[in-house]
Parts: sequence; structure tokens; C-alpha cells
Amino acid sequence: MTPAYPQIRDLVLIGGGHAHALVLRMWGMDPLPGTRVTVIDPNPVAPYTGMLPGLIAGHYRREELMIDLVRLGRFAGARVILDRATGIDRDARLVHLAGRPPVAYDLLAIDVGITSDLPSLPGALDHAVAAKPLGRYATAWAAFVANPPPRPRVVILGAGLGGVELALASAHRLGTGSQVTLLDQTPQILSALSLKARQVLAARLQSAGVVLRLGERVVGIGPTDVTLESGEVIGSDFTLTATGARPHGWLAKTGLRQEGGFLVTDATLRTSDPAIFASGDCAGIEGDPRPKAGVFAVRAAKVLHANLRAALMGKPLAPFRPQGDYLKLVSLGERSAVAEKWGIAASGPRWWRLKDRIDRKFMEKFAEYPGMAAPEVPPNSTEGLAGQLGRRPLCGGCGAKLGPGVLASALGSVPAPVRSEVLSGPGDDAAVLASGAGVQVLTTDHLRAFCNDPRLMARLAAIHALGDIWAMGAAPQVALAQVTLPPLGPDLQTRMLGEVMEEAGSVFRAAGADVVGGHSTEGAELTIGFTVTGLADRPVGKGGAQAGDALVLTKPIGSGTILAAEMSLAPVPGLLLGEVWAACIAQMSVPQGTAAAILGPVARAMTDVTGFGLSGHLLELLGASGAAARLRLDDVPLMAGAAELARAGLGSSLQPSNLAAVSWRMEAPQDARVGLLTDPQTCGGLLASVPAARAGAVLAALRAAGHEAAVIGEVIAGVPRLIVV
Repeated sequence: MTPAYPQIRDLVLIGGGHAHALVLRMWGMDPLPGTRVTVIDPNPVAPYTGMLPGLIAGHYRREELMIDLVRLGRFAGARVILDRATGIDRDARLVHLAGRPPVAYDLLAIDVGITSDLPSLPGALDHAVAAKPLGRYATAWAAFVANPPPRPRVVILGAGLGGVELALASAHRLGTGSQVTLLDQTPQILSALSLKARQVLAARLQSAGVVLRLGERVVGIGPTDVTLESGEVIGSDFTLTATGARPHGWLAKTGLRQEGGFLVTDATLRTSDPAIFASGDCAGIEGDPRPKAGVFAVRAAKVLHANLRAALMGKPLAPFRPQGDYLKLVSLGERSAVAEKWGIAASGPRWWRLKDRIDRKFMEKFAEYPGMAAPEVPPNSTEGLAGQLGRRPLCGGCGAKLGPGVLASALGSVPAPVRSEVLSGPGDDAAVLASGAGVQVLTTDHLRAFCNDPRLMARLAAIHALGDIWAMGAAPQVALAQVTLPPLGPDLQTRMLGEVMEEAGSVFRAAGADVVGGHSTEGAELTIGFTVTGLADRPVGKGGAQAGDALVLTKPIGSGTILAAEMSLAPVPGLLLGEVWAACIAQMSVPQGTAAAILGPVARAMTDVTGFGLSGHLLELLGASGAAARLRLDDVPLMAGAAELARAGLGSSLQPSNLAAVSWRMEAPQDARVGLLTDPQTCGGLLASVPAARAGAVLAALRAAGHEAAVIGEVIAGVPRLIVV
């Protein structure tokens, strides 16, 4: 997270294709001091194309062929922006994005692949799935095979190498009783292959029951059929377009030199703009045309990595010399393949085993990364130092908060307020000051960065700081910013501080507050905080819950465990951490203003769930109210993947302290989910005690407003304690 040297230039990679994935891996092994790396891709994971036919055929699980870009970005020390590029302003050196303001670059590389959709074909965008990009296809196919019709019909447009492989894979997966039809406008398929290879593939199509129809032009696609130019209608339950390579439309507007919509580079992989490189299927080397095959992107990665470093260091670039031919291994649906090179072809299971070994070896590059090294204990050190260093690595967000025991002891020495306008001080979510006929609430909070995206951290820090205002039932008023920037050159300082203040300002404005100033400084790492005030007619404190009240939670829990797992780089079987992390960030990014407006008028007591976890903050509420509570574990909403990570033993550095602070007041069964009750939350939801008679209406209103709220238990009479059932 913290660079050893000031970062002074921005290298931005658009796309998480094979070449860029390998560049990021190489960068993580040997970073270039002084450069900040950013990767932009709309998805947290990127599929490896070589294993796609095996996925469709059922030979691989989805997670086996997905490169986790979030984990890879963490290893490379890169900022990962989950968004789609829509254009490039080469004069201003900005990348325009679909969902956030532009990203500045000093050096840019493009590896966005291709698409096989057919926007000009009536019905294609609405009723067909494109084979490329692969992510949507894999998801749609998984849903189809999970609940197929009795006699499934699949129609594939495009009988190129990819179309043939996917037709055979589909027929194998669906089995007897299915009908796979392969259509193409050309009179002959796979003319680039040898006669022997074509014969083997044609025979396999026939034996698999795939209907091959050549010289056919499709004029329309409906929800359950495909219409040919002749007027014939072919029934289809799943229509796939695999009709070759089509470049992404936004590339045509970049002003870069192109041929047929594909970017043209020189032998060093640099485009007509010296500050922009390109590789993979979206580009081609001038005077050296190659088929759109992943093997060339993989081979180009080493040269691209070297040339990006050379360009940043002001050194000469090296040429990329792709091989004249390459070994083509074509899956036959079953665990068999055709091998072809130099016009020589062979087929059989041995070639599938070879392909499987090659593919798995490639994916092994992204399976394990070196984790954070534990600091060594000096031979001469103070007694107890080893135990302190043996704790879980320090997390970011609320996982970096002081433990509740330490905080409670320190706050015990804070003198009681003496000014008459101070209505309450330490102990509630915010200080309460008398203000005219109502009150003003005042709070402060900050986050230690847990990712390399300053704009995202600013958004989350602002939402997190507003949580205490909303928890008091107050309307946000003004905010002061406190920003510590990591070591940066002047240009990157300007960019980073601008991103932080712009994003924070938009969050506070949406909440009805103004940013009125603040303070900035330079330190070891990015830390963002805000002091916020709010106004209320009737503040909602932690005291006031009554026996019989329903406990309402407005957000799922689990963010501390998920953030810690992502920072650890530890792989978890069956989970793609990038997807889990992205879903977690989406939950954290939901402001709680509308939830506070719904709960404020009816809640007897309210707090927000942050660093001390659900159980810690609930026990604070119960202590202030003089009551106990019964919590139904099955009703507590969890973020996707949180339970699996907890079962794997992953968790935040603060969780053990949280557990120690509440375990003596909590009865709970043996269940991995119980550990998540003490998981520190960042940008957590609101927890409110509301009259039981009004709980149903409140829950309906919260869900209508877009909150994943739940009634998780009830307040009961007794000394403050928590019973988990």
C-alpha cells in the first residue's frame, strides 16, 4: 500500500486482457520506483480464453479460468478501477469512463480484446449472447444449463475455430436429446487449417449431432428462434454469436491509426501516439497481420512490460517478433482435441491432456502470490514483542481502529463536559450541542486506506463519517476534511487531492451538506477523514430501547473479513475474491441518509454498526437502554462470501479485540457466522430499536428505498447481554 519512493508518473492500463494480466504479474515481481499503476476494467475478474470451451463442456469450474484482477492488482500495487473506458482525450491525457470522472495518464496501454456481438442484426442485442467478451457468455451459459428445457436447442452463428469448438462443447454438455445448429455464410469452414484437421473436425461435428449449415445468412433473432434469409425459422433456446472479431466502437474515436477498426502499432507495440501502447486482439502490428489468438497476447506480454518500463525510464524500446506459426489445439467437446501446426494434424485424448496442462500452467501464474512478510523479531528485543508482531497484519478502514477495551479505558479519563450547551459528549455516536430550538450534533472519523483508489477511499470515508450523523437522526450540515497524502510528486499530489476532494464533495452535497474547509498534509500513507456537523429537532441516542422492540439492521455485515481477505492475497477455494470484494464495496458505497429518514421518526434507540461490530454496537445500545436482546443468527444478513471466508479462518486484525470485549456478555452457538458478529464494519448500516407493531412497515419502506434491511431480533428484559440463537 505504501510506496517506498514518491510516485511521480501515472501508467494506466485499459483492460485486463492476457497481456495486461501478465504485465501486472511481472510488475508485482519487480515494481518500477516512481510509477503509479492503474488498471481499468469493468469486471473484477477476467476469463482466460483457452479454457472457455472446457467450461462450456463442463470440464472446468468457472473459478478455474478466471483471473482475479483485484487480487492481481493488490499484488502489483496497482489501483484497480472497475469501470468501462469510453474514450481517450489525447491532448489532456485523460481516459474517459462510463461511471466516474476521467483518469489522468502519463503513459497508457490498451488491451481490451474484441467483441462478437452483432448490433446491426435485428434482435441480436436483445435475444442473443456474444461469445466475446467471455464473462457474460459464461454467466448466461451457467444459468441455461442449470435449468435447461427438456430438449434444449442451441444455435451458434459463426463456424470459425471458436464457433466449432463451442458447438462441440455445447453438444457434449447438453448430451442426448439436444440440438446444436452451427450456421455460417461462407461455403467452407476453417480454411486456414490443414485438410486433415478440417476432416477430423467435420467428422466430430457429425458424430456429436451438430447440424452444420453453410452458405446461410441470418436476418433476425427472436427470443426463441433464428430467421434465415430464405424465410426458414430455426427454433433456439440459446443463441450465440461467434462470428469473428469486431473492435470496440470507442476505439474509432481516439484518433489513433487503425485498420478496420483495430489499432495499428509498430513492432514495439506503440501506437501512432508515442504515449499509448496497444496489444492483444484489439491491435495489430503494421505489416505483420496475425489471427486473433490469445497465444500472441501471451507472447507479447514480456515485450510490452519491458517497453512500458523503458518508456518510463527514457530508454530505447525493443521489437516484438511473433512466431510464424503456432500449435493450435482445438477441443472436440469431450476430453479430446485436434493438434495442428505447419499443416500437420493429429487428434485424440493425448492432445486434450497437453492442452489442459498448458492452460493450467498459465492459470497457475495467478493462483499464488507472496503474502505480506511478517516482520522479524530482533535477537535482542523487549519481552512480549514477538507476540505483538504475531498478530494479524494491520487492516485498513475500521479494521485499523483501536480495540474497544483500549478505547474505553482511555475515554474514562476524559473530563465531563462543563459547558451548559453540551448536552452529551463521549459515549454516544456524536456529541450533542444545544442549538436554538433544536440541537447540533458533531462527530469526526477517518479511514486508513485499504485500497489504492483515492477516489473510492474518499467516497467511503465520507459515507463512513456521515454514519454517526445519520445514526443520531440528524440532517448533515457541514464537513471539514483532513487528508494525509502518501509520498508523491507535485503532479500526482494535485491529481490525488483533486480526486479526493471532488468525490467527497459530491457525497456531502448529495447528503445536503457543504465541505467548508479542512487540512492536508503528507505522510506515510493515504488517510482520509472528516469532521461533520448535523442538525436535529430530536436526536436519537443509544438509550431508549424497550423490551418487545424489534431490532432492524439496514446493511449486511462482513466487510471487515472481506477487506482483510483481499489484503492478505490468500486464495480461497471456490471463491473469486475480486468478485466478493467488488460486491462488498458496492454495499459499503450505499449512503444511509434515506434509511435514517425512515428510521429516525420511529426509532426508540439507534446507532451505526462500525468498528466494534454488530454485537459490540448492539451491546452499547443495550447498556444505554438497560435491556437485553435476542438475536436470530439466520436472520442477520451477510455479505456474499463472508461466511466462507470466516470458515477459512480469515478475519480483521480488530476482530479478536472486539470478541474479547463482548464474549462475557454474549451467549452464542458454535457457528462460524458468530465470528462475523464481532467483525468490524466500514460504512456499516444503521441498527435501530423500533416498536414491534411498526417494524413491518419500516422494513418495507427501507427495502423500497433500496436498502437490504432485515429484522434480526428483539429487545428483551434483563441485564445488558446478547443471546444469539
